[in-house]
Amino acid sequence: MRDEPILQVQRLEKVFGRSCSHCQHQDTRQLEKNFCPYCGTVYACRNISFELFPGEILGIVGESGSGKSTLMQCLYFDETATGGEMFINHEDFKEKNIFALSNQQKRYVRNHILGMVYQNPAKGLKMDFSSIGNIAEKLIAAGNRHVGEMERVGTELLDKVHLPLFRMKEEPKRFSGGMQQRVQIAKALSNYPPILFLDEVTTGLDLSVQASVLDLIKTIQREMGISMIVVSHDLAVIRMLADRTMVMLNGEVIEKGLTDQILEDPQDAYTQQLVYSLL
Repeated sequence: MRDEPILQVQRLEKVFGRSCSHCQHQDTRQLEKNFCPYCGTVYACRNISFELFPGEILGIVGESGSGKSTLMQCLYFDETATGGEMFINHEDFKEKNIFALSNQQKRYVRNHILGMVYQNPAKGLKMDFSSIGNIAEKLIAAGNRHVGEMERVGTELLDKVHLPLFRMKEEPKRFSGGMQQRVQIAKALSNYPPILFLDEVTTGLDLSVQASVLDLIKTIQREMGISMIVVSHDLAVIRMLADRTMVMLNGEVIEKGLTDQILEDPQDAYTQQLVYSLL
């Protein structure tokens, strides 16, 4: 692992609501969990900082409502961060705060540098397009206009995620949940992004299908050297995939470190509860 991170996030904040005198000052906030009972403002992400290194899988674990999916949406520009900075180690964006880029520049980052796999495949796929058509859509968004090249890339990626190629012209709506996730992973990889985000990708899948999807993710990471952030409420998923882990609760990072270290010697009471629930 190299010393220089491929992605740095500093003091990321995401607030839903207008804030009030009871919650707008960090030192004197009167919150219930991450919610202001006076004005209804939700502090979904609070002062989140971390680094992602080349070829690494960073796991983010926490219960529903902890802010982990909101964090991913801010990183992929599905939501606008309220505050903070993000830096990517890429020649075109050296020392530039990615959150402060123009919409056009953000589209470039989203289409060339980042990939996203959503919990619900319908968010990442056009369900009425063919599977290979979904990959072509992502390639076209990145400026590719060569039909033969798009077909080659699409076929290669669908084969890599073990989708039967005789079904590549079928729409994802005709597939099982596990197969839909495979198409979504292929689409996210279509421009060979150096960074891939995976948000609860095994939730709702049968255990045997979960195992095959996790095995696929690990194989892709090993073969392609992609840096990944994997979000899950399931510590067993994080244990299988992640080199390092962050634990989130009520919009904050309460513990982070090597995954083995967190599993063997959790420091925070909530993390201890998570780990003991695995045993």
